Amino acid sequence: MTTGGNGAALGRLMARPDDDIPVRTPRIPAREAAERELSDPRYHQHDPNPIQRALRWLWERVNDLLNAAADTTPGGWIGLLAIAVFVLLLLVALRLRLGAMHRTPATSGALFSDTPRTAAEHRAAADRHAAEGHWSEAIQDRMRAIVLALEERTLLTPGPGRTADEAATEAGWALPAHADRLRTAARTFDDVTYGGRPGTEPAYALLTSLDTDLQHAKPNLATTPTRSRG
Repeated sequence: MTTGGNGAALGRLMARPDDDIPVRTPRIPAREAAERELSDPRYHQHDPNPIQRALRWLWERVNDLLNAAADTTPGGWIGLLAIAVFVLLLLVALRLRLGAMHRTPATSGALFSDTPRTAAEHRAAADRHAAEGHWSEAIQDRMRAIVLALEERTLLTPGPGRTADEAATEAGWALPAHADRLRTAARTFDDVTYGGRPGTEPAYALLTSLDTDLQHAKPNLATTPTRSRG
């Protein structure tokens, strides 16, 4: 090749546009540049938060378990649904049964369970509970005051393990005109003490009225116990 030819070739190279020359970027700087670009918050504003990701992962695991159970259950998803409904109904039935047992008044509970007090002391305690709006406690102390007052008048035979129903029945023999109200008072006591039913102001008022009336009631001497308190 002549000197003129070399010069022409060099001239062609010098005249070649820059756009035709490939740009080569080193690998590591390119990766770092891409990471910086992708770390821009605008690319992640719609990403799920950690709680959403955790819930999504949990749902995927539950879905896998349900699919596995459906595959091994006769009838597939229909069979699995039938089993789930049966278990749910069983749980509801058990809950209703246990709840009913819990709400049933335990009428065998003793009327007095703490240190013996007088009728006047129980009346004072009942009045304090009523003043504070604690109607269940007020009903309990008022019923105990009624029974103790009858024992103090020897209209009831003292009985340490007596229940409210037993006391009402025995008192009804001595005071037949008040027998129905005594049984109602005993049921009210059992409801708030053993049945889990909250006491109310009207219920307490009924027991207070009964207590007042019994203090002036004349007994039926033919059925009044004669045994002294002991």
